[in-house]
Amino acid sequence: MHVELLYHTPDPERAIATAARLCYAPVGAAELMETLSDDKVRSVLSTVIGSGHLSTLEHASYTFAIDGVSRALTHQLVRHRLASYNQQSQRYVKFADGLDVVKPDTVKADPELERVFDEAVEAAVAGYQKLLAAGVPAEDARYLLPNAAESKIVVTMNVRELLHFFSLRCCKRAQWEIREMALRMLELAKPTAPFIFVDAGAPCVRGNCPEGKMCCGNPYEGVARD
Repeated sequence: MHVELLYHTPDPERAIATAARLCYAPVGAAELMETLSDDKVRSVLSTVIGSGHLSTLEHASYTFAIDGVSRALTHQLVRHRLASYNQQSQRYVKFADGLDVVKPDTVKADPELERVFDEAVEAAVAGYQKLLAAGVPAEDARYLLPNAAESKIVVTMNVRELLHFFSLRCCKRAQWEIREMALRMLELAKPTAPFIFVDAGAPCVRGNCPEGKMCCGNPYEGVARD
């Protein structure tokens, strides 16, 4: 898995504070952007986040490039609807020379289970390639490809949705692959807006676990807090 932060709103904390402060300022946003002190930026952010006025967080966004993840992961990822996605297409990209897959550690830990996994993948890929060779369009042959198939995807989320995403997917109850991806995304985002992301992650980093009887009972292990 490779996760890269391609782009984010420049000075996202100042951009968000400017948008929030504009509601109560007699001057325009451009002037506020230049004149707000760093202390004032943090003060405004503290006020809007603490009061739950989170719409202001939507004025900053982050774009990530994610490679080497499974289709099982991306099917979960796109359930986060307040985001933009572009994914490597199995309609137009042909895997005539082979297919890379993501293999769970639970499978790799047992040689017999790994053999079963490998044989199933090999059979699916062999059938896929036979359909391609027979002239079946890739968009139809792909019906044989497994959820383990590696994929590439570009993801853009605003800060409000990103914090929600981290809250759900950094949790230990999240599926292991998407949790690993979320933790890597948080590691990349946090240095760019340390005040906003100071306690980003699973809910237990901020207080009590909301999962009730489903709580894992283990302390949070993610991006270290400042």
